[in-house]
Formats: sequence, structure tokens, C-alpha cells
Amino acid sequence: MPKADINKAGWEQSEFPILCETCLGDNPFIRMSKQEFGRSCGTCARPFTIFRWNPGSGARYKATVICQTCAKVKNVCQTCLLDLEYGLPTQVRDTALAIQSEAPTSDINREYYAQNMESKMEDGTKSMVQVGGRAGSAGKEMLKELARTNPYYKRNRPHVCSFFVKGECKRGVECPYRHERPVDNELAHQSIKDRYHGHNDPVARKILATHAVAQGLKPPEDQTIMSLFLSSLPASATEVDIRTDVVKSLPHVPSSQLKSVVHVAKSRCAFVNFKDRTSAERAAEAWANGLDMDGEKVSVRWGRGKTGGSAKVAVSSRSSSSTPPTVTTAA
Repeated sequence: MPKADINKAGWEQSEFPILCETCLGDNPFIRMSKQEFGRSCGTCARPFTIFRWNPGSGARYKATVICQTCAKVKNVCQTCLLDLEYGLPTQVRDTALAIQSEAPTSDINREYYAQNMESKMEDGTKSMVQVGGRAGSAGKEMLKELARTNPYYKRNRPHVCSFFVKGECKRGVECPYRHERPVDNELAHQSIKDRYHGHNDPVARKILATHAVAQGLKPPEDQTIMSLFLSSLPASATEVDIRTDVVKSLPHVPSSQLKSVVHVAKSRCAFVNFKDRTSAERAAEAWANGLDMDGEKVSVRWGRGKTGGSAKVAVSSRSSSSTPPTVTTAA
């Protein structure tokens, strides 16, 4: 490498971006502008080639925000950062497939990590995320139910006109921005790094919470309930096996938040108790379609608060067959 380019080592050059169908737009005669080293990557901070284009009539101009190496590591679009196969946020996909994010978030290690991933993918590997490889049937079923198969071009609409919000826009119908009042909720505060790493993504939280409710795992109003009830366990399952599978299936929940596992071998059921309500809700969202153990799908329901020195299972549960008998254990 010439001395003049030694400072550009690790910078990325590309000929075409990695995009999803929605961001690419419905215009078959799209025109793109290309600028080498036009900006730094939103995740690894390395300069990369940016592309800018108009997806179609009435849409805003879009541009790539992360480099191709980071996009390949997570198998996401360079613009919206959604999974290329399912069209879902990475937090939803990783929760369903029990994938632990290995990408560092600190400024010191992220560029080093990106360079190592780039060298590993030089052999033609398209992505470092092997979707569907080790995933259980419950995780695959969950992704199939949540997958967005058709493009959602409404996401390409122009942004809200800030002058209209202030009451100062004088362009009228000629204004290229939307004239409507913005909705101030958690969905209006999104971060590129949170979306990419799959942490505290408001869109992902909404999707997972809605899906859990649809599967009959609506969080009980009693905030003191922090346990989940597992039924139809494998006959050979032990308390250690249950604890191990629970920890592996919840990579986004620290193992220290697991308080205890009460296994009732005779009834082939167990209570999984957490130290806080948030961890219990994250577990319920991850197990909305069941928990895979030894090739069998285990039913999951919310526990019920202590009454008269005993803990009972909530009857408002999702059941494909007849309602199982109520199981009572000593507190």
C-alpha cells in the first residue's frame, strides 16, 4: 500500500449498497449518487462509501448510514437497519433465535472488531448471522408469524416539516415535507446504535409485547408477579437442565436476574422466578411461542400471585388443547 494511502487502511469502498426492498423503493429506474468515504459508519465509525437516492414519487431522499461490513455482520439493510430476510428489528430476530450480540459498543474496540469481521468475510461469506441454523422450532415459528413479507413504502415518506410545527411554513402545497403534527412517544426517539445492537429498541419492544399479548401472555396487572410457569416438560428434564435452557434462551436477560427454578418432576412442570418484573416480561416475550427443550416445545404461562401461602398458575393462558389442571406448590 502506498504511503499516501496508509491512513486509509480499513476504509471501505463499494460499488452498490446492501438494501432491503422497502428502502430501494418501487421505482425501476432509480438513480443513485455515490461518494467514496463520504461519512463515517454509524456503528464502527470507519469511513465508507455512501449512496444517496430517491426511492420513488413522494418519497424523501435516503442514504446509507452504516458500512457494508457492519451490515453483513448483522445481516441488515444499510439504511433502515432491519433484518434482510424477515424485515424485523435485530432485537426481535435475536430474541427469537436466542442470539447473543458480540459486537462491542465501546469506541475502543468497535473498529478493531469491524476489521476482524471484514477479514473473516473475505472468503465470500454473505453474513455472520446464520439465521435458522441452531434456532428451535418455537423461534422459527415466531419469526414466520412476525415477518414482513411485503415492502412497506410508507416508511419512505418525507419527514415532518419543522416550520409547519412552529406555524411558520409559507410553502403550502409546494413544501416537500409533511404538514402534520408529530406524535411524541417512545417510537419518536430511536437510535442507530440501539437498533443495530438490539438493545432498548422501542420498535422491537412494541412488536414483542404485542406478539406476546396475542399469544395469551399478557402481563398481569399485579406487579409483584415475577414468575413464569412451564408445563409439558420432557420426562428426563432436571432442575439443572431447565436452568441451563432458560439462561441460553434469554441472552438479553442477565443470568443474575434469575432468582430460582422450582421443578415439580411428578407433574412435569416448573416455576421460573425472576428478581424483577422487567426480566420476567422479557422472558415472556421471548417464549411467546413456547420454549424448546430437548426437541420438545414447552408451554409457558404467567404465574399467579401468592394467595394463602401458595402460588397458583394463571388460568388466562394460551392453550391449544384442553385447559391443564391447576398446579399448586408450597411457597
